[in-house]
Amino acid sequence: MSDLTMVQYGLIGLIFVWSGFVRSGLGFGGAVLSLPFLLLVLDQPLVFLPLISVHLLVFSSLTIWINNRKTQPATDESGRQTPGRGARESTVDWQYLRRILAIMIVPKLIGVLGLITLPSKVLSAIIFVIVALYSISYIINRPFRSGSKSVDTLFLMLGGYISGTSLIGAPLIIAVVAQHLPKEKLRDTLFALWFILVTIKMAAFIWAGVDLQLIHHLWLLPCAAVGHVIGLAVHDRMLRAETPVFFRVLGTVLLIVSTVGIFSVAA
Repeated sequence: MSDLTMVQYGLIGLIFVWSGFVRSGLGFGGAVLSLPFLLLVLDQPLVFLPLISVHLLVFSSLTIWINNRKTQPATDESGRQTPGRGARESTVDWQYLRRILAIMIVPKLIGVLGLITLPSKVLSAIIFVIVALYSISYIINRPFRSGSKSVDTLFLMLGGYISGTSLIGAPLIIAVVAQHLPKEKLRDTLFALWFILVTIKMAAFIWAGVDLQLIHHLWLLPCAAVGHVIGLAVHDRMLRAETPVFFRVLGTVLLIVSTVGIFSVAA
């Protein structure tokens, strides 16, 4: 990224602020809602994916740590502290996490290998098409939903593969996980899942000799941190104001960006 203009650097910084905001504000979407914009600035996915990966590692682990420090001692139905379970109950459902990881791990590894071998234009086109499909589901207010164990497995495998290629498999994964976890454990369990999946991707980057853009973390991590703090501050308000209109507007913007991106790649 050393040959970019100051305008491009400024746009990238703002997009990473947005990435941090949606990650903490919505609970997911730091990659899927920012990568299309980044690719319009610089059409090189392997430049941005290591940056997004590190941000996911930092902010997912930080959020889990903070939330578990806030967690009250585990209690039974009568309100008494539960014996034998330790002073605190984890906000991560580790048993369920192990179960879905067993389904996702092989497709994840296949996706990682595809990421390393696919040409950047092909990968960009795949990303834009996937985001366009997501955006249409937001516009028509019919997000992806799972209805059976076989569909659960299919969604998790597809989500694992897409996560391996581009870090944007979250909507498919959430379509399954959100149906099986209580609200108080959903967000942190997802963050733990992202941490594990991204660790695999980072290991593949290092093994393949991909440039991790370490110097750019010095200014992009603070940008993402600003967005993260803003997202935390408005998280409860956003949930109370969550309406189909919000997601339709978001989906429309994403569809426009994805369409422009598809034509730019095809040109």
